[in-house]
Order: sequence, then C-alpha cells, then structure tokens
Amino acid sequence: MTIQVPDAAGKIIKQLNTHGFEAYAVGGCVRDSLLGRVPKDWDITTSAKPEQVKQIFSRTVDTGILHGTVTVLMEHEAYEVTTYRIDGEYEDGRHPKSVEFTGNLLEDLKRRDFTINAMAYSDRDGLVDAFGGAMDLSAGIIRCVGNPMDRFHEDALRILRAIRFSAQLGFHIEEETNKAITAIAPNMEKVSKERIAVELTKLLLSDYPEQMKAVFESGIAPYVSEHFSTAERGLFELEKLKRLPSSKHVRWSGFLRFLDQKEAAEILKELKLDNDTTDQVRILTGLWKTEIPALKPEIRKVMSRIKISLFEDLLSFQNVFLNGPYLEQLKTVRQYAGEIINDGDCIHLKDMAVTGRDLMEAGIKPGPKMGEILESLFDEVIKNPENNNREYLLNYSKDLP
Repeated sequence: MTIQVPDAAGKIIKQLNTHGFEAYAVGGCVRDSLLGRVPKDWDITTSAKPEQVKQIFSRTVDTGILHGTVTVLMEHEAYEVTTYRIDGEYEDGRHPKSVEFTGNLLEDLKRRDFTINAMAYSDRDGLVDAFGGAMDLSAGIIRCVGNPMDRFHEDALRILRAIRFSAQLGFHIEEETNKAITAIAPNMEKVSKERIAVELTKLLLSDYPEQMKAVFESGIAPYVSEHFSTAERGLFELEKLKRLPSSKHVRWSGFLRFLDQKEAAEILKELKLDNDTTDQVRILTGLWKTEIPALKPEIRKVMSRIKISLFEDLLSFQNVFLNGPYLEQLKTVRQYAGEIINDGDCIHLKDMAVTGRDLMEAGIKPGPKMGEILESLFDEVIKNPENNNREYLLNYSKDLP
C-alpha cells in the first residue's frame, strides 16, 4: 500500500533515517490518504529525541519540546516532528502528568485515541497498522485503541472526538466504544469549553451534522454546558443542516433555531464562542421565521438592519427551513435583493447622501431632534432610493416637523 507523501515531509523522514533514526508520517495524514482525501497537515513521528532533531535540521522551532515536538521548517512549510512517547498518568482527565520518550513505535501508537488515527507510514517500511486501523477504515468504524474506558478516562475530549469523526467521515461508533462514551460522559466537565466548542463546530460543519443527536443520546449534553441540554429542540430535522452554507454562524443558527435569541446566545457564551459568531447567531435565530414581503422598500428595510452577507445567509436559511407558498415569494425576494445591490441603493445610514455634519451646517443643532431627522431622511431613502442626493434631502428635512 503506497501513500504519496509530500516531498518536504519525505525529505525530513529520509534525513532522520540517514542519521540512524526511525521516522514515519503518522495519524490523520495517513488516515486521510487511505481515504483518498488530501491531508491538511503531515505530522511526523520519530525515534530521535528533540535535541537530536534540532541537530539534524537547521531551521526548527520549539513548539512543544517538553512533549517531544519540534517544528521543522522545510521548503516554506512547517512540519511537526514528535519523538515516540509513552504518556504518564492522566490525573486531570485531559493531560498526562508526565511524558516518557521511547524508541518503540508501537508504544507510541498504542497511546493514541482511535485505530484509524494510530497508523504510521514511510516509503521505506510501508504502512504500520498494529491495531486494525485500515480494516476499520474500510468498515466505516470508529473504535478506540485498546480499552475504550481507559482511552476516555485518559482524555474525556476523546468522547466528542469520536462523535465528531463519525460525523466527518460518515462512520458508526463501535459498540464497546459507544458504551464507554456513555459511562465516561460526566468526565466531560473536566474539558475546557473552548475545546468542546471546537469539536461541536467541526461536527456541525461536517457532511453529517445529524450526528449531533449522538451528543444527546449518549448522555453527554448535560456536561457540555449549563444550558446546552435545552438545544435538544434543535434535533428536529437536523439532517437539513447539511443544506445550509458550511459556515460556523449559519450551522450553529440552524441547530439553535428553535431557541429564542437570548437562549441561543447564552449557550454560545457558555461555550466561549467568539462574539462575532454569537451576534450573527442571535440575529439569524431572531429573524428566520419572519417572512419578507416581495417589495423592494420592505426588502431594503430588512437589509438595512444587517450586513449584506448575513442577509444572504438569512435567505438561504429560510429556503431550507420555511415551506409553503413563501418559497415562491422568496425567489422574488432574492431577485429583488440582487437588483437592490446591483443598483447601489442606499441601505445603510452611513451611505446616505446627507450626514449629521450637513444638518449642522444647515442650522440644526446636535441632539435627539437631529437623530429623528436623520432617521426620517433614511426612511425616505429606503422607500425611494432615487432621492438619495444631498440637495433633495436637505430640502426634505426643512419640511419635517
């Protein structure tokens, strides 16, 4: 079985071999290559100690040297090169208390999470697969290396990783691994919210976002965050999420759409997602049920409240989750929205031909009254975009009460 290793990664492996050390591509890059996918990263594992790796290569960065990882810079690319290791006791359910370097590849592979991630490869030795990873890949199975209870006790984040991999790959979780997930679920409380959010986001962005059901069916949900269990309402028609654009805020909005804006934002804040995503989810969960009239002034009014890109997301959202006669109307709304954008209609206050400074020069004092006048002028422009010129609006402002 041959894997096409990138030239730079191949050179690193060969140089380590030339100096008398074992070296292999390992983990996800091997898995993805066997699946016919293009790996994002190529990680290398070796019998060489970190200081030996640094002696062999001229350009290195100490990215995780205490855990045996040195980043080697080769042909404008960065490759993590990690010494074979044996993890010590996991006292916190997330990280090993100590790391011991070893010269034995199999000792390194057997500490890994799943069989499909515990394979190594080099052109010299071919595929090293001591735990049946290739067979599980062929069968579409997520299975822990060794005893699943031990693997999940060591690192509870692996529970979510199992579900996330099943979603990304369309695999099912092996029975004993699944039982261990339910048994060790309470240990999820030891995992940082940021790491949980990363895994859940990858799950939602996958080809099988309906696997979110497994988070609830396995009993993990109460340990994800304080209010995450309320999101169970979003499991209805979960498979429709794959029809949404594959962007973080849209998929999260699809999952949380049955919650009100406050509830949705609360869950995302508990998971410490970024403010931009949280704000966009708040907007989409608040607007998606609102049918937009197929009238340009009404469309401009909705567009004026949000970014153009988010308005487009809203239309995609409604196309997936709303039904009935409105879907025909939505086609017209989308057409008119395109014309509004192409015509350059003013749909945001900052694009109006008159500013507060113009009104001050016309003798209007700053304050609430000026704000009311600007809003009235903007309302006029939303209804009649052809009137967005300075002279017209200044004259129009004189007739306002």
